[in-house]
Amino acid sequence: MLFIFFIQWWLPFFAPTAPQFREQVIDSTVSIGYGVALGDVDGDGKPDILLADKKQIVWYRNGDWKRRVMAESLTEHDNVCIAAQDINGDGKVEVAVGAQWNPSETSNAEQSGAVFFLKNPADPKQLWEPVRLPHEPTTHRMKWVKSATGQYYLVVLPLHGRGNKTGEGEGVKIMAYEYPANKNDEWKTYILDSAMHLTHNFDFKASSNEKQSGLYVAGKEGVRFIETNFLKQAVGKAATIRGIEQGAGEVRVGDIAAGKNFIAAIEPMHGTAVVVYLKDDDAKRIVLDDDVKEGHALAVADFLGVGSDQVVAGWRSPDKEGKVGVKLYMKTDADGMQWQSHWIDDNGMACEDIQVMDMNGDGKPDIVASGRATQNLKIYWNTSGQ
Repeated sequence: MLFIFFIQWWLPFFAPTAPQFREQVIDSTVSIGYGVALGDVDGDGKPDILLADKKQIVWYRNGDWKRRVMAESLTEHDNVCIAAQDINGDGKVEVAVGAQWNPSETSNAEQSGAVFFLKNPADPKQLWEPVRLPHEPTTHRMKWVKSATGQYYLVVLPLHGRGNKTGEGEGVKIMAYEYPANKNDEWKTYILDSAMHLTHNFDFKASSNEKQSGLYVAGKEGVRFIETNFLKQAVGKAATIRGIEQGAGEVRVGDIAAGKNFIAAIEPMHGTAVVVYLKDDDAKRIVLDDDVKEGHALAVADFLGVGSDQVVAGWRSPDKEGKVGVKLYMKTDADGMQWQSHWIDDNGMACEDIQVMDMNGDGKPDIVASGRATQNLKIYWNTSGQ
């Protein structure tokens, strides 16, 4: 009897903390919401929301959340992606965007793809000046990345290689644009890899473990790795990751324990399965969910403050229960072999993109998501542990 009492007394200390989030609708008039970025636009010390919508690049000021237009009708076809990062240390983000989204045209660079750097005006509420940069067709995703040398680059990922049809043909040119010391100087460009096909998204992981620090790219061939000192890596030589060769559309890298990473993915592109790979010599694949439909958004963070990361995934087409949504997946054992899911948004977000940041300074990461068919933008405030 004493033993049973002891186990009952200790169980709460081992039980995982339940995630809790409070939803706030920021915009219910979003056209598509292709891409979300987070960062301080106006220098007030608080992160704002930036959105690449169908024809407008907009930002929402933290506090009043009013929609303000940064750029409009940059190209004939839609905007598709956005990247925001304080590169020069002035407390305000530098912003780059991708446009001319025309994925069926893989050869004509004038009719498919565009990359712009947006020059910040003195008053960020005014229109920003677009500076057109060279590009490959089918520009699709971008991030600001700090290389091993300390230099910032804008890494841009097309969907296809030139002339690519149904994922066959020339490989995708993954491009790095060197941020110049003077904004008016020419941007140097480098090809980081040209061997993958149907590359849909990528993540950058800065790690004390050099073998795990770098770019993780999801595509037809699975997930491949480009080291942080990527300019010294030979073109077309992105490393395969043993055991992760299934086609993937989304990828994020999280911490399973101190100094040990896991790789989260949605398989295949626009896929149905949310998975994690636990890395040792070989990657062990664990399926977290195989019921999503058109999985299109993925994030990892320690939302619960437990010292390891959880996974958040969103999908944009109704699943077998007729639902779209966003779910959080948390491990329930020390090794990450067992996971359980929790709804963040049950059928209210046809998710196109997800980004994570502490938006209110309480030390807990919050979730920002944009919806396609639902045409909305939401913050999910992290109230876990309250």
